[in-house]
Amino acid sequence: MSPPGRGPNTGHQGDDPHGDQPLVTAGTELEDAEAAVVLVHGRGATARGIVGMADEIHREGVAFLAPQAAGNTWYPNSFLAPVERNEPGRTSGLNAIEDAIGEAADAGVPAERVLVLGFSQGACLASEFVARNPRRYGGLTALSGGLIGEELDGPGAYASEGTLEGTPAFLGCSDSDPHIPEERVHETAAVLEELDADVTTRIYEGMGHGVNRDELAHVSELVADLVER
Repeated sequence: MSPPGRGPNTGHQGDDPHGDQPLVTAGTELEDAEAAVVLVHGRGATARGIVGMADEIHREGVAFLAPQAAGNTWYPNSFLAPVERNEPGRTSGLNAIEDAIGEAADAGVPAERVLVLGFSQGACLASEFVARNPRRYGGLTALSGGLIGEELDGPGAYASEGTLEGTPAFLGCSDSDPHIPEERVHETAAVLEELDADVTTRIYEGMGHGVNRDELAHVSELVADLVER
């Protein structure tokens, strides 16, 4: 999986560069599912790659939905760059998450049974989506990522009304991640807490940029909770 930060400009064209990309699925068929996990891949990775995480965290009754970025990159610059430098990819990526949640809703799986999970660039998008669209979700998992922008807005700038209503949110990152400053993880946690998420933050010593077994175990618990309520 690749970093959310610096990389070549992918030359996205149009206002919705990811709008015509496929939605990769795994796990229980959506029409038969009780719950869903939306998986958002990192820079240079693929939906098919991150949907492989289903092998680690699957529970019967859970559908996995992974949107694909055009050119395998959601936005061209570091997530710490001014927001306008990552448009229209950022907004188009947020729309891709919304569309995946909409697919679940159309199949009878409400947002409160949908876990939004991302790694790296995908974790940044997942955090951004949940903060800007507050309601009760089945959960948020941001693995090696955080909210997008050079400077973070206060909670009121993310949502003028509504809260996350106790949505469980898990933020996992290394203290030595070359792409994600630890401070941004804590800033993200603070915004989510102000929006009434139930936040767990775990900072791992010397892990670098990746996902570890402890994080997967925590995600597995969140997925199990979706179908055990």
